[in-house]
Amino acid sequence: MLAAHVTASAPQALRPRDRALYGLGDLTVNTVLSAMVLVYTTHFLTQVADLRPALAGLVPLVGRVVDAFFDPLMGRISDATRWQAGRRRPYLLIGALPFGASFALMWLVPACLVGPEHQTARFMYYVVAYGSAAIWMTVLSVPYLALLPEMALDYDERTTLSSWRNLGSTLGIFAALGVKPLAERLGGGPPGFAAAGAIVGALLVPPWLVVHRVTFERPGFRAQAAALSLREASRAVARNRPFRRLVALFLAGRFAMDVTGALMILFVSYWLGRPEAFEPVMLSFLATVVLSLPLWLGLARGREKSRIFIVATLWWAAAGLLFLLVRPDWPTAWVAALACLAGLGFSAVDLMPWAMLGEVIDADELESGERRDGLYNGFFTFLRKIAGAIGVFLVMAILDRAGFAKGESQSETVRQAIRWLTTAAPSLCLLVAAAWARGYPLTRAEHARIRTALEARRGRGEG
Repeated sequence: MLAAHVTASAPQALRPRDRALYGLGDLTVNTVLSAMVLVYTTHFLTQVADLRPALAGLVPLVGRVVDAFFDPLMGRISDATRWQAGRRRPYLLIGALPFGASFALMWLVPACLVGPEHQTARFMYYVVAYGSAAIWMTVLSVPYLALLPEMALDYDERTTLSSWRNLGSTLGIFAALGVKPLAERLGGGPPGFAAAGAIVGALLVPPWLVVHRVTFERPGFRAQAAALSLREASRAVARNRPFRRLVALFLAGRFAMDVTGALMILFVSYWLGRPEAFEPVMLSFLATVVLSLPLWLGLARGREKSRIFIVATLWWAAAGLLFLLVRPDWPTAWVAALACLAGLGFSAVDLMPWAMLGEVIDADELESGERRDGLYNGFFTFLRKIAGAIGVFLVMAILDRAGFAKGESQSETVRQAIRWLTTAAPSLCLLVAAAWARGYPLTRAEHARIRTALEARRGRGEG
């Protein structure tokens, strides 16, 4: 297994089986993230736990702000760890069980907190439960993501490994879509969701044992000391111009993803008036995301990642605007076809920024002499969470203001708000993302120069 290859001769090219097994980590992470966006905030908290929409939108925002400072800190802890077992991989074992348990607690409706007089108490419970799950997710995901640029050094190999991670991420969305049907099969309501949360939480643990086994760390990377304090290193990261550019396009894309994901269940339920269409539409979308990954991977070979990102964002923005044409009397098959068009662009918008992060880390190492994979991935993970939380809070606050309430019918004002927020708002964000990607400085040729300089400094080609 690759775990035994912690030597200077560790291969640059990973075997397909090991790439696929590495992707299991993001399958679990995105199961939780997607369940939080697709089901938890807009359905469970408002329709099962009976929170007001504004309070429901605040739960992920407050929970992630609490977790926010822990993401870069976890990255720095990972960078500075000097255990014999490694500086990244041990955390994959430490965080697995608490991660599953904290996810299960999110889906409880404590009997002592039921009733309109306990709105604030229920809100506080879900903030704590959500924040706990987010923190344990960070313990796992930041070291996990920091391993990617260490295991895959080549420009294209990173895209390949990122595509397998992205496949795991997409399968996590499939798994998240199963939470609501599973809860309904288990009786629905608070008992059904509590049972479903416990089952899914238990299933989140074993994949991390597999990921721990197939990953490896390079001795040359592990030997580099973390010379700066967290504050000093964070300032250095903030001064990194390519990273700031990457953050801008990444945030705009993440906002579009999370807002669309959060509102799609409301779009099909209240604009189309067919809640049963949610699963078919989302499954069509996700099937396209999975099937298009080889296409984008093939297009990326020999081309700039930023250009692939621009093409994907423009494609998805156009498909999103076509959703404005959808009328309530449209057949579900037509809506699913439009979802397929959007899924084609979504696939690369999600993939490329993570594949581009490794080049930023290499450039930073050449300038600073320090390897900060953990810190950079910590900031990226934090931004991934906070952008989604802010986006979901804003749209839920708008819906709350428009009069959205628990029930099967909504006013025309609410229905139009759902329609425009699900379609036009994400498309606008995608156009902003495409603009930020133009002229991205870390090109294929520039990275080749950086790699050559780093290999010369290390005195060997493997790190």
